[in-house]
Amino acid sequence: MSTTQDELAGVVDLFGALTRPELTAALAELAFKQGRDVDESALRATIEQAIDTYTLVEYEPAGSDSSADPLVAVGPTAFPTLPPNAEDLPHILDSDRRSVDRERLAEQVSRRLTNEAEAAVEAGDAERAAELLDVSYDIEAWASADASAVRSALEPVLPQD
Repeated sequence: MSTTQDELAGVVDLFGALTRPELTAALAELAFKQGRDVDESALRATIEQAIDTYTLVEYEPAGSDSSADPLVAVGPTAFPTLPPNAEDLPHILDSDRRSVDRERLAEQVSRRLTNEAEAAVEAGDAERAAELLDVSYDIEAWASADASAVRSALEPVLPQD
C-alpha cells in the first residue's frame, strides 16, 4: 500500500489522534478495503518519516500514562487528505474521536522544534536547519505560535544568499 504523508494525516484527522499501532491498524484496514497488500515495516517507516517532517507530531495529553503508547496528531506541515475508502474507518475500528488540546499540542511541538533547531546548529547541519526553518513558518500559521527565536537560532548554519 502506498500512502502519502498527507493521507496519513487525513486518517489521523478522522480520529483526532492515534497511537502508532492504531494508525498502522487503520491503514491495514484501509489497504484491505482497497484490495491492496500492506508492508507493515514500510508503513511504520512512512509514519516515522511523517513525524520527522512534522506532518504528524507526537502528542502527550494531560494526565496521560507515561507507559502508554504516545499519540500522534496532525502536524503543522500537513495538508490532511482523506484517502479513498477511509471515511468508514472510525466505524470499522469502533473507535471514538479523541480530542486534542491544541494549545498543549502547540507547546509540545514548539519545544520539539526548538530542541531540533539547537541540535541542527550544534551539528552544523545546514540541510536540516533549512527544513526546520520552513517548519518554523508552518507552525506559526498552524498554531499562532511565535517561532522567530527558532529562526534566529538557525541563522548561523543557514546558507547565505
